[in-house]
Amino acid sequence: MTNKPKRRSVAVKGAAVSVFSRDRQDFISLTDIARYKDAERTDYLISNWLRNRNTIEFLGIWEQLNNPGFNPIEFDGIKKQAGLNSFILTARRWIDSTGAIGLISTAGRYGGTYAHKDIAFEFASWVSVEFKLYLIKEFQRLKDQENDRLQLNWNLQRTLARINYRIHTDAIRETLIPPAITRAQATLVYASEADLLNVALFGQTARQWRDAHPDAGGNVRDHAPLEQLVVLTNLESLNSVLLRQGLAQPERLLKLNEIAITQMRTLLAGNNLKRLK
Repeated sequence: MTNKPKRRSVAVKGAAVSVFSRDRQDFISLTDIARYKDAERTDYLISNWLRNRNTIEFLGIWEQLNNPGFNPIEFDGIKKQAGLNSFILTARRWIDSTGAIGLISTAGRYGGTYAHKDIAFEFASWVSVEFKLYLIKEFQRLKDQENDRLQLNWNLQRTLARINYRIHTDAIRETLIPPAITRAQATLVYASEADLLNVALFGQTARQWRDAHPDAGGNVRDHAPLEQLVVLTNLESLNSVLLRQGLAQPERLLKLNEIAITQMRTLLAGNNLKRLK
């Protein structure tokens, strides 16, 4: 299932240019770029750019590199017509004829023609080289800000997970570890409880993850997305409560797994989830 597009806007030389992400790919409004040059004839400018033979060849190569479902036969037919006075090409015709994914044509409130950033930068260069350079600069600024926010959120959740880990290990020490055991024995109990959470959330132990990812650094938690770190933080607190209630490990595993599934579904509402059991 496709994620709901996340729309943003960048200011380029006084013009607002819409950007949205879909399936982790960024698309930029060609309509907004065209509006910078001629606000009354945006569709005409886009169509005029599309009928250019160099543009068609560029789009065709991009689709062949990025789109397994691209129709090369229809593409060849369109390319042969390029240059004729009677040749007209719209974004909708290009998409429908070739199965292209680099362009998107929509109607409604956020309607217009959008293009993958690679293609949008090419169009911006055709409109104005100066505008293209400013667009690239502002787009990169937007991506840097988003990456900084994501990293900050990830670090915050990782810190919370470490704090909860301390609470978790304290509960283990108080309820499961007899006072006379050795340090090595205590380590085995801690590892067992850590893997209880790993199985409940990730569906595998730390060892199983390392065996499946021999070249990856760190552990399974270091590679977890933000949503899983949020749930992990909650599971550590919940397991501490269940430990003090005297529940056996198998029973706690079932409860924690059910909670992990419920919380991940809530955080990723609308997405297809892999079964966590």
